[in-house]
Amino acid sequence: MGLADRNTRLSYQADENPPAARALGYGLQLVVLGITGLVLIPTIVIRAAGASEAYLSWAVFGAVVVNGAITALQAIRIGRVGAGYLLWAGPAGAYIGICVSALVAGGPGLLAVLVVVSSLVPILVSARLSLFRRLLTPTIVGTVNMLIPATVLPVVFRRLDDVPGGTPGLVAPLIAATTVLVISGISLKAAPRLRLWAPLLGVVAGALVAAFFGLYDVERIVRASWIGLPQYAWPGLAFDLGPAFVGLLPAFVFLSLIGALQTITCAVGVQRVSWRRPRAVDYRAVQGAVAADGAGKLVSGLAGVVPGQTIALSIPTIQLTGIAARHVGLAAGVVLIGLGFLPKALAMILAIPGPVAATFVTVMLTMVFIQGLTEVVRGGMDHRKGMIAGLAFWVGVGCQNGLIFPDQLATIAGGLLQNGITAGGLTAICMTLFLQATAPRPRRFETDFDLTVLPAIRRFIGEFASRSAWNKTMAQRLDAACEETLLTLADQLEGQQEGKRRRLYVSAQKVGRAAILEFIVSTGEENIQDRIGLLADHPDEDLMEREVSLRLLRHLASSVRHQQFHDTDVVTVRVEAPESERRA
Repeated sequence: MGLADRNTRLSYQADENPPAARALGYGLQLVVLGITGLVLIPTIVIRAAGASEAYLSWAVFGAVVVNGAITALQAIRIGRVGAGYLLWAGPAGAYIGICVSALVAGGPGLLAVLVVVSSLVPILVSARLSLFRRLLTPTIVGTVNMLIPATVLPVVFRRLDDVPGGTPGLVAPLIAATTVLVISGISLKAAPRLRLWAPLLGVVAGALVAAFFGLYDVERIVRASWIGLPQYAWPGLAFDLGPAFVGLLPAFVFLSLIGALQTITCAVGVQRVSWRRPRAVDYRAVQGAVAADGAGKLVSGLAGVVPGQTIALSIPTIQLTGIAARHVGLAAGVVLIGLGFLPKALAMILAIPGPVAATFVTVMLTMVFIQGLTEVVRGGMDHRKGMIAGLAFWVGVGCQNGLIFPDQLATIAGGLLQNGITAGGLTAICMTLFLQATAPRPRRFETDFDLTVLPAIRRFIGEFASRSAWNKTMAQRLDAACEETLLTLADQLEGQQEGKRRRLYVSAQKVGRAAILEFIVSTGEENIQDRIGLLADHPDEDLMEREVSLRLLRHLASSVRHQQFHDTDVVTVRVEAPESERRA
Protein backbone atom coordinates (compact mmCIF):
# COMPACT_ATOMS: atom_id res chain seq x y z
CA MET A 1 0.00 0.00 0.00
CA GLY A 2 2.39 2.67 -1.20
CA LEU A 3 1.96 6.27 -2.23
CA ALA A 4 0.63 5.19 -5.64
CA ASP A 5 -2.37 3.62 -3.92
CA ARG A 6 -3.33 6.78 -2.05
CA ASN A 7 -6.22 9.00 -3.08
CA THR A 8 -4.33 12.27 -3.42
CA ARG A 9 -7.35 14.05 -4.96
CA LEU A 10 -9.18 14.20 -1.63
CA SER A 11 -9.16 17.66 -0.11
CA TYR A 12 -11.06 16.48 2.96
CA GLN A 13 -11.40 12.83 3.93
CA ALA A 14 -14.30 11.51 5.99
CA ASP A 15 -13.00 12.49 9.45
CA GLU A 16 -11.77 15.98 8.50
CA ASN A 17 -13.78 19.16 8.93
CA PRO A 18 -13.87 21.77 6.14
CA PRO A 19 -14.82 25.36 7.01
CA ALA A 20 -18.53 25.70 7.74
CA ALA A 21 -19.20 27.84 4.66
CA ARG A 22 -17.51 25.32 2.37
CA ALA A 23 -19.35 22.38 3.96
CA LEU A 24 -22.64 24.22 3.50
CA GLY A 25 -21.80 25.02 -0.13
CA TYR A 26 -21.02 21.42 -1.03
CA GLY A 27 -24.06 20.23 0.92
CA LEU A 28 -26.23 22.62 -1.11
CA GLN A 29 -24.68 21.28 -4.33
CA LEU A 30 -25.64 17.74 -3.31
CA VAL A 31 -29.19 18.88 -2.59
CA VAL A 32 -29.49 20.57 -5.99
CA LEU A 33 -28.32 17.37 -7.68
CA GLY A 34 -30.71 15.14 -5.78
CA ILE A 35 -33.81 17.21 -5.16
CA THR A 36 -35.33 16.62 -8.61
CA GLY A 37 -35.61 12.87 -8.19
CA LEU A 38 -36.56 13.24 -4.55
CA VAL A 39 -39.65 15.28 -5.48
CA LEU A 40 -40.54 13.77 -8.87
CA ILE A 41 -40.61 10.09 -7.81
CA PRO A 42 -43.39 10.51 -5.21
CA THR A 43 -45.14 12.88 -7.64
CA ILE A 44 -45.17 10.19 -10.34
CA VAL A 45 -46.54 7.63 -7.84
CA ILE A 46 -49.33 9.78 -6.46
CA ARG A 47 -50.51 11.22 -9.77
CA ALA A 48 -50.43 7.79 -11.45
CA ALA A 49 -52.63 6.46 -8.63
CA GLY A 50 -55.05 9.38 -8.92
CA ALA A 51 -54.61 10.54 -5.30
CA SER A 52 -55.54 14.05 -4.16
CA GLU A 53 -53.41 17.17 -4.48
CA ALA A 54 -53.51 17.59 -0.70
CA TYR A 55 -51.95 14.15 -0.24
CA LEU A 56 -49.38 14.96 -2.95
CA SER A 57 -48.23 18.07 -1.08
CA TRP A 58 -48.07 16.12 2.17
CA ALA A 59 -46.14 13.24 0.58
CA VAL A 60 -43.56 15.53 -1.03
CA PHE A 61 -43.10 17.44 2.25
CA GLY A 62 -42.67 14.16 4.13
CA ALA A 63 -40.20 12.77 1.58
CA VAL A 64 -38.03 15.87 1.72
CA VAL A 65 -37.97 16.15 5.51
CA VAL A 66 -37.58 12.42 6.27
CA ASN A 67 -34.80 11.89 3.72
CA GLY A 68 -33.06 15.06 4.88
CA ALA A 69 -33.07 13.70 8.42
CA ILE A 70 -31.71 10.32 7.28
CA THR A 71 -28.96 11.99 5.20
CA ALA A 72 -27.91 13.90 8.32
CA LEU A 73 -28.17 10.75 10.46
CA GLN A 74 -25.94 8.81 8.06
CA ALA A 75 -23.28 11.50 8.55
CA ILE A 76 -23.35 11.98 12.31
CA ARG A 77 -24.03 8.34 13.35
CA ILE A 78 -25.92 7.99 16.62
CA GLY A 79 -24.94 4.80 18.41
CA ARG A 80 -25.27 1.96 15.93
CA VAL A 81 -27.53 3.93 13.58
CA GLY A 82 -25.85 5.76 10.72
CA ALA A 83 -22.69 5.08 8.73
CA GLY A 84 -20.59 8.08 9.72
CA TYR A 85 -20.05 8.85 6.02
CA LEU A 86 -21.44 11.15 3.36
CA LEU A 87 -24.46 9.20 2.06
CA TRP A 88 -27.56 10.55 0.31
CA ALA A 89 -31.07 9.28 1.06
CA GLY A 90 -34.02 9.70 -1.27
CA PRO A 91 -37.13 7.95 -2.63
CA ALA A 92 -36.22 4.94 -4.74
CA GLY A 93 -37.57 4.42 -8.25
CA ALA A 94 -37.89 0.72 -7.47
CA TYR A 95 -40.96 1.45 -5.35
CA ILE A 96 -42.93 3.28 -8.02
CA GLY A 97 -44.89 0.31 -9.33
CA ILE A 98 -45.85 -1.33 -6.04
CA CYS A 99 -46.61 2.01 -4.35
CA VAL A 100 -49.03 2.83 -7.16
CA SER A 101 -50.61 -0.60 -6.73
CA ALA A 102 -50.94 -0.06 -2.97
CA LEU A 103 -52.54 3.38 -3.40
CA VAL A 104 -55.01 2.04 -5.98
CA ALA A 105 -55.87 -1.04 -3.92
CA GLY A 106 -56.24 0.56 -0.49
CA GLY A 107 -55.24 4.20 -0.53
CA PRO A 108 -52.49 5.93 1.49
CA GLY A 109 -53.40 4.00 4.65
CA LEU A 110 -52.56 0.67 3.03
CA LEU A 111 -49.32 2.11 1.61
CA ALA A 112 -48.38 3.34 5.08
CA VAL A 113 -48.85 0.01 6.85
CA LEU A 114 -47.01 -1.89 4.08
CA VAL A 115 -44.02 0.44 4.38
CA VAL A 116 -44.00 0.17 8.18
CA VAL A 117 -44.05 -3.65 8.16
CA SER A 118 -41.41 -3.94 5.41
CA SER A 119 -39.13 -1.47 7.24
CA LEU A 120 -38.42 -4.24 9.74
CA VAL A 121 -36.40 -6.04 7.04
CA PRO A 122 -33.41 -3.64 6.89
CA ILE A 123 -33.52 -3.27 10.67
CA LEU A 124 -33.20 -7.06 11.00
CA VAL A 125 -30.49 -7.20 8.33
CA SER A 126 -28.53 -4.52 10.18
CA ALA A 127 -28.77 -6.33 13.50
CA ARG A 128 -27.56 -9.61 12.01
CA LEU A 129 -25.65 -8.54 8.93
CA SER A 130 -23.08 -11.31 9.36
CA LEU A 131 -25.84 -13.92 8.92
CA PHE A 132 -26.92 -12.42 5.58
CA ARG A 133 -23.48 -12.46 3.95
CA ARG A 134 -24.38 -15.31 1.62
CA LEU A 135 -28.15 -14.94 1.50
CA LEU A 136 -28.30 -12.94 -1.73
CA THR A 137 -25.74 -13.39 -4.48
CA PRO A 138 -24.85 -10.77 -7.12
CA THR A 139 -26.93 -12.80 -9.56
CA ILE A 140 -30.08 -12.43 -7.43
CA VAL A 141 -29.52 -8.76 -6.63
CA GLY A 142 -28.74 -7.98 -10.27
CA THR A 143 -31.76 -9.85 -11.59
CA VAL A 144 -34.14 -8.02 -9.25
CA ASN A 145 -32.58 -4.70 -10.27
CA MET A 146 -33.20 -5.61 -13.92
CA LEU A 147 -36.83 -6.47 -13.11
CA ILE A 148 -37.53 -3.12 -11.43
CA PRO A 149 -37.61 -1.10 -14.70
CA ALA A 150 -39.46 -3.91 -16.47
CA THR A 151 -42.29 -3.71 -13.94
CA VAL A 152 -42.27 0.06 -13.33
CA LEU A 153 -41.85 1.55 -16.80
CA PRO A 154 -45.37 0.66 -18.05
CA VAL A 155 -46.69 2.92 -15.26
CA VAL A 156 -44.18 5.66 -16.09
CA PHE A 157 -44.80 5.55 -19.85
CA ARG A 158 -48.47 6.37 -19.30
CA ARG A 159 -47.34 9.74 -17.94
CA LEU A 160 -45.51 10.68 -21.16
CA ASP A 161 -48.64 12.18 -22.71
CA ASP A 162 -50.08 13.57 -19.49
CA VAL A 163 -50.94 17.04 -20.82
CA PRO A 164 -54.17 19.09 -20.66
CA GLY A 165 -56.86 18.42 -23.22
CA GLY A 166 -56.61 20.51 -26.36
CA THR A 167 -52.82 20.49 -26.38
CA PRO A 168 -51.41 19.89 -29.88
CA GLY A 169 -50.42 16.26 -30.40
CA LEU A 170 -46.71 16.89 -31.02
CA VAL A 171 -46.13 18.97 -27.87
CA ALA A 172 -45.76 16.06 -25.40
CA PRO A 173 -43.31 14.15 -27.67
CA LEU A 174 -41.31 17.36 -28.19
CA ILE A 175 -41.03 17.99 -24.45
CA ALA A 176 -40.01 14.37 -23.78
CA ALA A 177 -37.51 14.39 -26.66
CA THR A 178 -35.91 17.62 -25.43
CA THR A 179 -35.50 16.20 -21.93
CA VAL A 180 -33.98 12.90 -23.02
CA LEU A 181 -31.70 14.49 -25.65
CA VAL A 182 -30.22 16.95 -23.18
CA ILE A 183 -29.68 14.27 -20.52
CA SER A 184 -28.18 11.73 -22.93
CA GLY A 185 -26.16 14.30 -24.87
CA ILE A 186 -24.47 15.67 -21.76
CA SER A 187 -24.00 12.17 -20.31
CA LEU A 188 -22.35 10.92 -23.52
CA LYS A 189 -20.15 13.84 -24.53
CA ALA A 190 -19.64 16.31 -21.68
CA ALA A 191 -16.74 16.48 -19.21
CA PRO A 192 -17.10 14.45 -15.98
CA ARG A 193 -18.00 17.45 -13.83
CA LEU A 194 -20.83 18.45 -16.17
CA ARG A 195 -22.11 14.85 -16.55
CA LEU A 196 -23.06 14.88 -12.89
CA TRP A 197 -25.56 17.66 -13.66
CA ALA A 198 -27.07 15.99 -16.76
CA PRO A 199 -30.40 14.88 -15.16
CA LEU A 200 -31.02 18.29 -13.63
CA LEU A 201 -30.17 20.15 -16.85
CA GLY A 202 -32.43 17.83 -18.84
CA VAL A 203 -35.35 18.55 -16.53
CA VAL A 204 -34.72 22.31 -16.79
CA ALA A 205 -34.60 22.10 -20.60
CA GLY A 206 -37.83 20.09 -20.77
CA ALA A 207 -39.55 22.47 -18.35
CA LEU A 208 -38.53 25.48 -20.50
CA VAL A 209 -40.05 23.88 -23.61
CA ALA A 210 -43.19 23.08 -21.60
CA ALA A 211 -43.35 26.69 -20.40
CA PHE A 212 -43.14 27.91 -24.01
CA PHE A 213 -46.35 25.99 -24.74
CA GLY A 214 -47.97 27.15 -21.51
CA LEU A 215 -47.79 23.75 -19.79
CA TYR A 216 -45.59 24.74 -16.84
CA ASP A 217 -47.94 25.29 -13.90
CA VAL A 218 -46.91 28.82 -12.93
CA GLU A 219 -50.15 29.32 -11.02
CA ARG A 220 -49.16 26.57 -8.59
CA ILE A 221 -45.97 28.46 -7.76
CA VAL A 222 -47.81 31.76 -7.35
CA ARG A 223 -50.35 30.19 -4.97
CA ALA A 224 -47.67 28.57 -2.80
CA SER A 225 -46.50 30.48 0.26
CA TRP A 226 -42.86 31.27 0.86
CA ILE A 227 -42.73 29.63 4.30
CA GLY A 228 -45.16 27.20 5.84
CA LEU A 229 -46.47 23.64 6.07
CA PRO A 230 -48.56 21.68 3.57
CA GLN A 231 -52.22 21.01 4.16
CA TYR A 232 -52.46 18.36 6.87
CA ALA A 233 -53.16 15.11 5.04
CA TRP A 234 -51.70 12.34 7.20
CA PRO A 235 -53.46 9.15 6.06
CA GLY A 236 -52.94 7.08 9.18
CA LEU A 237 -52.42 3.31 9.10
CA ALA A 238 -55.00 0.97 7.56
CA PHE A 239 -54.97 -2.19 9.69
CA ASP A 240 -57.52 -3.99 7.54
CA LEU A 241 -55.05 -6.67 6.47
CA GLY A 242 -57.08 -8.12 3.64
CA PRO A 243 -56.16 -9.67 0.28
CA ALA A 244 -54.56 -6.45 -1.00
CA PHE A 245 -52.17 -6.39 1.97
CA VAL A 246 -51.33 -10.09 1.62
CA GLY A 247 -50.74 -9.79 -2.11
CA LEU A 248 -48.49 -6.72 -1.92
CA LEU A 249 -46.52 -7.40 1.27
CA PRO A 250 -44.07 -9.92 -0.27
CA ALA A 251 -43.11 -7.41 -2.98
CA PHE A 252 -42.54 -4.68 -0.36
CA VAL A 253 -40.49 -7.06 1.79
CA PHE A 254 -38.49 -8.20 -1.21
CA LEU A 255 -37.73 -4.65 -2.31
CA SER A 256 -36.76 -3.72 1.25
CA LEU A 257 -34.31 -6.61 1.23
CA ILE A 258 -32.90 -5.58 -2.13
CA GLY A 259 -32.77 -1.98 -0.90
CA ALA A 260 -30.75 -3.14 2.11
CA LEU A 261 -28.31 -4.83 -0.25
CA GLN A 262 -28.06 -1.64 -2.31
CA THR A 263 -27.41 0.32 0.89
CA ILE A 264 -24.64 -2.13 1.75
CA THR A 265 -23.14 -1.56 -1.71
CA CYS A 266 -23.31 2.23 -1.25
CA ALA A 267 -21.82 2.03 2.25
CA VAL A 268 -18.93 -0.09 0.99
CA GLY A 269 -18.41 2.15 -2.05
CA VAL A 270 -18.35 5.40 -0.09
CA GLN A 271 -15.69 3.99 2.25
CA ARG A 272 -13.45 3.24 -0.72
CA VAL A 273 -13.53 6.87 -1.92
CA SER A 274 -13.55 8.65 1.46
CA TRP A 275 -9.97 8.04 2.62
CA ARG A 276 -6.58 9.03 1.23
CA ARG A 277 -5.03 5.77 2.39
CA PRO A 278 -7.05 2.73 1.26
CA ARG A 279 -8.38 0.78 4.20
CA ALA A 280 -10.43 -2.36 4.70
CA VAL A 281 -14.18 -1.97 4.75
CA ASP A 282 -15.61 -1.38 8.23
CA TYR A 283 -18.77 -3.47 8.23
CA ARG A 284 -19.90 -1.84 11.46
CA ALA A 285 -20.34 1.35 9.44
CA VAL A 286 -22.23 -0.72 6.86
CA GLN A 287 -24.51 -2.02 9.60
CA GLY A 288 -25.10 1.56 10.71
CA ALA A 289 -26.01 2.60 7.16
CA VAL A 290 -28.56 -0.23 6.85
CA ALA A 291 -30.01 0.62 10.28
CA ALA A 292 -30.48 4.24 9.19
CA ASP A 293 -32.11 2.99 5.98
CA GLY A 294 -34.56 0.97 8.06
CA ALA A 295 -35.25 3.93 10.34
CA GLY A 296 -36.00 6.08 7.28
CA LYS A 297 -38.46 3.51 5.92
CA LEU A 298 -40.14 3.20 9.30
CA VAL A 299 -40.64 6.97 9.65
CA SER A 300 -41.76 7.19 6.00
CA GLY A 301 -44.40 4.55 6.68
CA LEU A 302 -45.61 6.26 9.85
CA ALA A 303 -45.86 9.50 7.85
CA GLY A 304 -47.69 7.69 5.03
CA VAL A 305 -45.24 8.64 2.26
CA VAL A 306 -43.23 6.79 -0.40
CA PRO A 307 -40.25 5.05 1.28
CA GLY A 308 -36.69 6.11 0.61
CA GLN A 309 -33.32 4.44 0.78
CA THR A 310 -29.63 5.19 0.49
CA ILE A 311 -28.64 6.23 -3.04
CA ALA A 312 -25.13 6.31 -4.50
CA LEU A 313 -25.37 9.99 -5.53
CA SER A 314 -22.68 11.06 -3.07
CA ILE A 315 -20.02 8.65 -4.41
CA PRO A 316 -19.48 10.30 -7.83
CA THR A 317 -19.84 13.68 -6.11
CA ILE A 318 -16.94 12.82 -3.80
CA GLN A 319 -14.85 11.58 -6.72
CA LEU A 320 -15.39 14.83 -8.65
CA THR A 321 -15.13 17.36 -5.80
CA GLY A 322 -12.58 15.65 -3.56
CA ILE A 323 -14.77 16.41 -0.51
CA ALA A 324 -15.70 13.37 1.58
CA ALA A 325 -16.15 15.10 4.94
CA ARG A 326 -19.15 13.80 6.83
CA HIS A 327 -20.02 17.38 7.80
CA VAL A 328 -21.10 17.89 4.16
CA GLY A 329 -23.72 15.18 4.66
CA LEU A 330 -24.91 16.91 7.82
CA ALA A 331 -25.18 20.20 5.93
CA ALA A 332 -27.10 18.57 3.06
CA GLY A 333 -29.54 17.01 5.49
CA VAL A 334 -30.16 20.31 7.27
CA VAL A 335 -30.70 22.09 3.93
CA LEU A 336 -33.21 19.43 2.86
CA ILE A 337 -35.16 19.68 6.10
CA GLY A 338 -35.27 23.46 5.72
CA LEU A 339 -36.43 23.11 2.13
CA GLY A 340 -39.45 21.13 3.28
CA PHE A 341 -40.75 24.28 4.96
CA LEU A 342 -40.42 26.37 1.77
CA PRO A 343 -43.56 25.46 -0.23
CA LYS A 344 -42.76 27.83 -3.10
CA ALA A 345 -39.42 26.11 -3.74
CA LEU A 346 -41.10 22.69 -3.80
CA ALA A 347 -43.88 24.01 -5.99
CA MET A 348 -41.33 24.92 -8.67
CA ILE A 349 -40.59 21.18 -9.01
CA LEU A 350 -44.18 20.00 -8.58
CA ALA A 351 -45.18 22.31 -11.45
CA ILE A 352 -43.04 20.30 -13.88
CA PRO A 353 -45.40 18.62 -16.40
CA GLY A 354 -45.87 14.86 -16.76
CA PRO A 355 -43.78 14.33 -19.95
CA VAL A 356 -40.68 15.84 -18.30
CA ALA A 357 -41.11 13.89 -15.06
CA ALA A 358 -41.79 10.61 -16.88
CA THR A 359 -38.76 11.05 -19.15
CA PHE A 360 -36.51 11.83 -16.19
CA VAL A 361 -37.66 8.73 -14.28
CA THR A 362 -37.29 6.60 -17.43
CA VAL A 363 -33.63 7.60 -17.78
CA MET A 364 -33.02 6.90 -14.08
CA LEU A 365 -34.65 3.46 -14.34
CA THR A 366 -32.55 2.70 -17.42
CA MET A 367 -29.47 3.14 -15.25
CA VAL A 368 -31.01 0.81 -12.65
CA PHE A 369 -31.32 -1.86 -15.35
CA ILE A 370 -27.68 -1.40 -16.38
CA GLN A 371 -26.63 -1.53 -12.74
CA GLY A 372 -28.43 -4.83 -12.37
CA LEU A 373 -26.90 -6.24 -15.54
CA THR A 374 -23.44 -5.20 -14.34
CA GLU A 375 -24.09 -6.90 -11.01
CA VAL A 376 -25.06 -10.16 -12.73
CA VAL A 377 -21.89 -10.34 -14.84
CA ARG A 378 -19.58 -9.21 -12.04
CA GLY A 379 -16.86 -11.76 -11.54
CA GLY A 380 -17.56 -13.41 -14.89
CA MET A 381 -20.56 -15.05 -16.53
CA ASP A 382 -21.07 -18.79 -16.78
CA HIS A 383 -23.97 -21.00 -17.83
CA ARG A 384 -25.30 -21.18 -14.26
CA LYS A 385 -25.50 -17.42 -13.81
CA GLY A 386 -26.96 -17.05 -17.28
CA MET A 387 -29.65 -19.63 -16.63
CA ILE A 388 -30.66 -18.15 -13.27
CA ALA A 389 -30.69 -14.52 -14.41
CA GLY A 390 -32.30 -15.16 -17.78
CA LEU A 391 -35.06 -17.48 -16.59
CA ALA A 392 -35.87 -15.39 -13.50
CA PHE A 393 -36.02 -12.17 -15.53
CA TRP A 394 -38.44 -13.51 -18.14
CA VAL A 395 -40.58 -15.29 -15.54
CA GLY A 396 -40.90 -11.94 -13.74
CA VAL A 397 -41.77 -10.06 -16.93
CA GLY A 398 -44.30 -12.73 -17.96
CA CYS A 399 -46.03 -12.79 -14.57
CA GLN A 400 -46.13 -9.00 -14.33
CA ASN A 401 -47.85 -8.72 -17.70
CA GLY A 402 -50.27 -11.60 -17.15
CA LEU A 403 -48.68 -13.82 -19.81
CA ILE A 404 -47.93 -16.88 -17.67
CA PHE A 405 -50.98 -18.83 -16.43
CA PRO A 406 -52.75 -15.66 -15.22
CA ASP A 407 -55.86 -17.46 -13.96
CA GLN A 408 -53.87 -19.92 -11.88
CA LEU A 409 -51.43 -17.34 -10.50
CA ALA A 410 -54.30 -15.10 -9.40
CA THR A 411 -55.40 -17.78 -6.93
CA ILE A 412 -51.97 -18.43 -5.36
CA ALA A 413 -51.47 -16.60 -2.04
CA GLY A 414 -53.80 -13.79 -3.02
CA GLY A 415 -52.08 -13.14 -6.33
CA LEU A 416 -48.60 -13.08 -4.83
CA LEU A 417 -46.89 -14.20 -8.04
CA GLN A 418 -48.63 -11.64 -10.23
CA ASN A 419 -45.99 -9.13 -9.18
CA GLY A 420 -42.99 -9.46 -11.48
CA ILE A 421 -40.37 -8.54 -8.86
CA THR A 422 -41.71 -11.15 -6.44
CA ALA A 423 -42.10 -13.89 -9.07
CA GLY A 424 -38.72 -13.28 -10.70
CA GLY A 425 -36.92 -12.81 -7.40
CA LEU A 426 -38.32 -15.99 -5.91
CA THR A 427 -37.33 -17.87 -9.07
CA ALA A 428 -33.74 -16.63 -8.77
CA ILE A 429 -33.60 -17.43 -5.05
CA CYS A 430 -34.98 -20.95 -5.48
CA MET A 431 -32.51 -21.75 -8.28
CA THR A 432 -29.62 -20.34 -6.25
CA LEU A 433 -30.63 -22.30 -3.16
CA PHE A 434 -30.77 -25.46 -5.27
CA LEU A 435 -27.19 -24.82 -6.46
CA GLN A 436 -26.00 -24.20 -2.92
CA ALA A 437 -27.79 -27.29 -1.59
CA THR A 438 -26.19 -29.55 -4.20
CA ALA A 439 -22.67 -28.06 -3.95
CA PRO A 440 -19.92 -29.83 -1.98
CA ARG A 441 -20.35 -28.91 1.67
CA PRO A 442 -17.48 -27.34 3.60
CA ARG A 443 -16.20 -29.15 6.67
CA ARG A 444 -17.01 -27.34 9.92
CA PHE A 445 -15.65 -27.30 13.46
CA GLU A 446 -17.11 -25.48 16.47
CA THR A 447 -15.56 -24.88 19.88
CA ASP A 448 -14.94 -22.26 22.54
CA PHE A 449 -12.49 -19.59 21.45
CA ASP A 450 -9.40 -20.39 23.47
CA LEU A 451 -5.85 -21.24 22.43
CA THR A 452 -6.03 -24.44 24.48
CA VAL A 453 -8.20 -25.93 21.71
CA LEU A 454 -5.52 -25.29 19.07
CA PRO A 455 -4.48 -28.98 18.93
CA ALA A 456 -8.07 -30.02 18.19
CA ILE A 457 -8.34 -27.42 15.43
CA ARG A 458 -5.05 -28.57 13.94
CA ARG A 459 -6.39 -32.12 13.84
CA PHE A 460 -9.50 -30.84 12.08
CA ILE A 461 -7.35 -29.05 9.47
CA GLY A 462 -5.19 -32.17 9.06
CA GLU A 463 -8.25 -34.34 8.40
CA PHE A 464 -9.52 -31.76 5.88
CA ALA A 465 -6.18 -31.79 4.04
CA SER A 466 -6.20 -35.59 3.97
CA ARG A 467 -9.78 -35.82 2.66
CA SER A 468 -8.94 -33.22 0.00
CA ALA A 469 -5.95 -35.30 -1.17
CA TRP A 470 -3.47 -32.47 -0.54
CA ASN A 471 0.21 -33.42 -0.28
CA LYS A 472 2.32 -32.88 2.85
CA THR A 473 3.55 -29.45 1.82
CA MET A 474 0.02 -28.11 1.38
CA ALA A 475 -1.11 -29.72 4.62
CA GLN A 476 1.70 -27.98 6.50
CA ARG A 477 0.85 -24.66 4.84
CA LEU A 478 -2.80 -24.98 5.89
CA ASP A 479 -1.79 -25.91 9.43
CA ALA A 480 0.51 -22.90 9.70
CA ALA A 481 -2.04 -20.49 8.22
CA CYS A 482 -4.67 -21.73 10.66
CA GLU A 483 -2.35 -21.38 13.65
CA GLU A 484 -1.21 -17.87 12.73
CA THR A 485 -4.77 -16.69 12.14
CA LEU A 486 -5.88 -17.93 15.55
CA LEU A 487 -2.84 -16.41 17.27
CA THR A 488 -3.55 -13.08 15.62
CA LEU A 489 -7.23 -13.17 16.60
CA ALA A 490 -6.32 -14.11 20.18
CA ASP A 491 -3.87 -11.21 20.33
CA GLN A 492 -6.46 -8.83 18.92
CA LEU A 493 -9.22 -9.88 21.33
CA GLU A 494 -6.97 -9.98 24.40
CA GLY A 495 -8.45 -7.85 27.16
CA GLN A 496 -11.68 -7.11 25.26
CA GLN A 497 -15.08 -8.16 26.56
CA GLU A 498 -13.50 -9.94 29.55
CA GLY A 499 -15.66 -12.55 31.12
CA LYS A 500 -17.78 -13.00 28.01
CA ARG A 501 -17.78 -16.46 26.50
CA ARG A 502 -16.78 -16.53 22.85
CA ARG A 503 -17.46 -19.26 20.32
CA LEU A 504 -15.22 -20.10 17.40
CA TYR A 505 -16.56 -21.57 14.13
CA VAL A 506 -14.03 -22.85 11.60
CA SER A 507 -14.96 -24.01 8.13
CA ALA A 508 -12.67 -25.43 5.44
CA GLN A 509 -13.56 -25.91 1.79
CA LYS A 510 -11.61 -26.99 -1.28
CA VAL A 511 -12.14 -24.68 -4.26
CA GLY A 512 -10.17 -25.80 -7.30
CA ARG A 513 -6.49 -25.88 -6.35
CA ALA A 514 -6.97 -23.68 -3.30
CA ALA A 515 -8.39 -24.01 0.19
CA ILE A 516 -10.73 -21.47 1.79
CA LEU A 517 -10.53 -21.33 5.58
CA GLU A 518 -13.10 -19.25 7.45
CA PHE A 519 -12.83 -18.28 11.11
CA ILE A 520 -15.85 -16.74 12.84
CA VAL A 521 -15.40 -15.34 16.35
CA SER A 522 -16.62 -12.48 18.55
CA THR A 523 -15.81 -8.86 17.72
CA GLY A 524 -12.48 -7.07 17.98
CA GLU A 525 -11.58 -3.45 17.23
CA GLU A 526 -8.57 -3.73 14.91
CA ASN A 527 -8.89 -4.97 11.35
CA ILE A 528 -6.45 -7.75 10.48
CA GLN A 529 -6.71 -6.95 6.77
CA ASP A 530 -5.58 -3.36 7.46
CA ARG A 531 -2.73 -4.49 9.67
CA ILE A 532 -1.44 -6.91 7.02
CA GLY A 533 -1.66 -4.15 4.42
CA LEU A 534 0.36 -1.79 6.61
CA LEU A 535 3.19 -4.29 6.80
CA ALA A 536 3.84 -3.73 3.09
CA ASP A 537 4.53 -0.05 3.74
CA HIS A 538 7.33 -0.77 6.21
CA PRO A 539 9.00 -4.03 5.16
CA ASP A 540 12.33 -3.27 6.78
CA GLU A 541 11.25 -1.88 10.13
CA ASP A 542 11.56 -3.81 13.36
CA LEU A 543 8.30 -5.51 14.28
CA MET A 544 6.83 -5.89 17.70
CA GLU A 545 6.34 -9.47 18.78
CA ARG A 546 2.58 -9.30 18.16
CA GLU A 547 3.15 -8.56 14.45
CA VAL A 548 5.10 -11.77 13.79
CA SER A 549 1.93 -13.80 13.20
CA LEU A 550 0.71 -11.23 10.71
CA ARG A 551 3.98 -11.40 8.80
CA LEU A 552 3.81 -15.19 8.62
CA LEU A 553 0.13 -15.15 7.64
CA ARG A 554 0.86 -12.70 4.83
CA HIS A 555 3.37 -15.12 3.31
CA LEU A 556 1.27 -18.24 3.84
CA ALA A 557 -2.02 -16.98 2.40
CA SER A 558 -2.78 -15.60 -1.06
CA SER A 559 -5.54 -13.41 0.43
CA VAL A 560 -6.89 -12.52 3.86
CA ARG A 561 -10.28 -10.85 4.23
CA HIS A 562 -11.40 -9.54 7.59
CA GLN A 563 -15.04 -8.51 7.99
CA GLN A 564 -15.89 -6.80 11.28
CA PHE A 565 -19.49 -6.62 12.48
CA HIS A 566 -20.94 -5.44 15.77
CA ASP A 567 -21.59 -9.03 16.81
CA THR A 568 -19.06 -11.07 14.86
CA ASP A 569 -15.58 -11.08 13.34
CA VAL A 570 -15.12 -13.13 10.16
CA VAL A 571 -11.63 -13.84 8.81
CA THR A 572 -11.48 -15.62 5.44
CA VAL A 573 -8.08 -16.99 4.41
CA ARG A 574 -7.35 -18.34 0.94
CA VAL A 575 -4.35 -20.66 0.70
CA GLU A 576 -3.12 -21.67 -2.75
CA ALA A 577 -1.56 -25.06 -3.34
CA PRO A 578 2.22 -24.99 -3.93
CA GLU A 579 3.52 -25.37 -7.48
CA SER A 580 4.47 -29.00 -6.90
CA GLU A 581 0.87 -29.77 -5.86
CA ARG A 582 -0.56 -27.99 -8.91
CA ARG A 583 1.63 -30.01 -11.29
CA ALA A 584 0.74 -33.27 -9.58
